[in-house]
Amino acid sequence: MPQSNLEKQINILDYALSSLWRRRMKSLSVLLVFAAVIFLLASFQMVTQALSDKAKQVLAHTPEITLQKMSVGRQEAIPLAYRDKLAGIFGIRRVVPRIWGYYFDEVRLANYTVMGMAVDEMPESGRIDTALANGRMPLPDEQGRVVVGHSAKKALDLEGRTTFSFFRPDLSLKAFTVSGEFSRDTDILTNDLIVMNLADARDLFAIPAGLVTDLCVYVANPKEIDTIAKKISEALPSVRVLTRPQIQKTYQVVFGWRSGFGSICLLSALAAFVILAWDKASGLSPEERREIAILKVLGWETSDILAVRFWESVIVSGLACLVGMTAAYIHVVYFAAALFRPVLMGWSVLRPELHLLPRLAAGDILLIFAFTVIPYLAATVIPAWRSATVPADSALGG
Repeated sequence: MPQSNLEKQINILDYALSSLWRRRMKSLSVLLVFAAVIFLLASFQMVTQALSDKAKQVLAHTPEITLQKMSVGRQEAIPLAYRDKLAGIFGIRRVVPRIWGYYFDEVRLANYTVMGMAVDEMPESGRIDTALANGRMPLPDEQGRVVVGHSAKKALDLEGRTTFSFFRPDLSLKAFTVSGEFSRDTDILTNDLIVMNLADARDLFAIPAGLVTDLCVYVANPKEIDTIAKKISEALPSVRVLTRPQIQKTYQVVFGWRSGFGSICLLSALAAFVILAWDKASGLSPEERREIAILKVLGWETSDILAVRFWESVIVSGLACLVGMTAAYIHVVYFAAALFRPVLMGWSVLRPELHLLPRLAAGDILLIFAFTVIPYLAATVIPAWRSATVPADSALGG
């Protein structure tokens, strides 16, 4: 008995394949439209996952805690003297000052992220050079030397030279010489970045002595980040304390929000496609009505006709899912999600040329499957059941 049921399903599947082939132009058009919808949804899902993984990987070596002084809800310069107030907190390995800000290039209409760092004070400062494609970080006593990101170097037209100038707030020029370039692997953070020593950044932004933008706190035990952050908040009530996990979550939320916004827009396209599929499945053509009537005259049951429609939908949706997800993977890996980069990468003119590798988790595949294939099956199989109940004599008579 099980063997006969298996043979029956194989015969029904063979008939479904032949039925799709007879209506190959219609089937192909539905498959291509369905694959396009899956491609768009899968691309958003894959690029969000890849960007989150990339951000988590790059942020792994950032300071465990960052301190910023707040006044009436806005960030302002923080005194270097605050480091003395942190000396008594057990577990803090090093407190490193940092000056950073945005420099607007009026000629190229782009913002550069300029950061002044006391590299020699950072723990394991030698590891910073591993983030460079060439050159080295500027030393504290080397004035006017900088390390630039890929797009910053390109925007400043530094291919044939190594010097450039920026205006100070008083409109006087300050000259810089490029001593290194960041690796493309860190583009998500360093693409528009220009790093210099602390004194040069203070001079460029005209920040008074004794003040910095923020303080980077390195802790001895990463498991005690939350405990140390709480102690810092108690010691310095006016300071905003940002931990590395919070920054990582912020990146994930930003990418997730942008992807979610795009996915919601695309779900409307999916809904329109499902409604179209329902309408097409509900409205039988005279040829399809005649085919159902002939099958019933030949002894086919309603369940058999329903099984044919089910297998047709499974074949179309399965192929569409395979084609759409394969195209999405190629789009993200080999074309760096070029269609969605303006939505996901933000407002900056200097956008990184990312090399993304999506992590295809089973949960992501099931999510895409649930949002696309299952609604399509419901939109075709349910009307097919209504179609299968058409009386044979009325169909043949029509």
